[in-house]
Amino acid sequence: MIRADKSKLLNRLGRLEGQVRGIARMIEEDRYCIDVLTQLRAARAAIDRVETEMLRDHLNHCIEGAIVSGDIDEQRRKAEELIQLLERAR
Repeated sequence: MIRADKSKLLNRLGRLEGQVRGIARMIEEDRYCIDVLTQLRAARAAIDRVETEMLRDHLNHCIEGAIVSGDIDEQRRKAEELIQLLERAR
């Protein structure tokens, strides 16, 4: 469940979508490689910011909720989900 400000995240993703379309246009127009690469790095940074907000939300709500509940099995499940997510990022 996403508890973070949905409109804020959706706005960021909308801008990112436009940025990716702009990058595609740059490639179609045979723009200078460094200019395209600069925009690709900016898009990656924007995705990272959205990911950070989502991770913060997960930690502040889902994992915190498992801790507060006192349910050891739920705590382990939430911890394992996070470990699996971080392993996939390698």
